[in-house]
Amino acid sequence: MTQKSEKRGDKHSRRTLARLNAVQAFYQMGMEKCSAAEVVEQFLSHRIGAEIDGDQFKDSDKNLFRDLVIGADERLEEIDAQIQSMLDKDRTLDRLDLVMQACLRIAVYELMARIDSKAVVLITEYVALARTFFTGKEPAFVNGVLDRIARELRSGEFSE
Repeated sequence: MTQKSEKRGDKHSRRTLARLNAVQAFYQMGMEKCSAAEVVEQFLSHRIGAEIDGDQFKDSDKNLFRDLVIGADERLEEIDAQIQSMLDKDRTLDRLDLVMQACLRIAVYELMARIDSKAVVLITEYVALARTFFTGKEPAFVNGVLDRIARELRSGEFSE
């Protein structure tokens, strides 16, 4: 029984790490104006599972990472429209912090395209990721935006 838990925990942490890496990659794309393919290659070659200056970086679910970054980039216009539709009239996506943009974009892509994970699980994951970057009200903001989007995109998961 212990082995199953450990395996499940490893799988879970590899997926969580893939999501974190995807948010970081999307942030890098915004900062450096590089393509999704370039940043994915950089992460896979030099960061994910790599040893840098004697520190061993954990391995992540590389296929999930690649799909999140490439897929979100390919559907960016659709994702941005979805996010913008949930924001208050006086708030625009481009005025949000670049890390917040990256977190929301990757999360919304996953809600749209990755039905292998339940919406409530994804919301919990991305709120937790937001907590790694922000200490204020931002995680609650991420929760609110993702909850509304998930209820629209995956209404069947929320109806009782």
